[in-house]
Amino acid sequence: MAEMMNENVKQWIIKADNDITIAGKDLKTDNPVTDAICFHAQQAAEKYLKAYLVFKDIEPEKTHKIEKLVLACMAFDEAFLSLKNADILTEYAVEFRYPDDFYIPDIEEAKEAYNLALKVKDFVLERIK
Repeated sequence: MAEMMNENVKQWIIKADNDITIAGKDLKTDNPVTDAICFHAQQAAEKYLKAYLVFKDIEPEKTHKIEKLVLACMAFDEAFLSLKNADILTEYAVEFRYPDDFYIPDIEEAKEAYNLALKVKDFVLERIK
């Protein structure tokens, strides 16, 4: 029997879609807020991976670590290994939210983060729809 997307999975996807939408829209502005773009890209990737785990009836761990989530997903589909490089998004979960270690990514870094999040989105949605 084919797995079906339940309401909880849909909610994870909605939240992830909202994050990726914010990042994408801000990239198109005259003055993109690159740290926020990177943060929302990380959040989107994290939520798409968690949506996949929920789809597989797994309660996702409370973590921002993309590599940990990718490894959890690999228990069901080894092709998730192709997303291992998305772990560079992990640092954006907390690093840019506070001025402790002040760093503003340049536009190229923000674009890379956004594109990685899109890659995670496409990969996950292909497997759960």
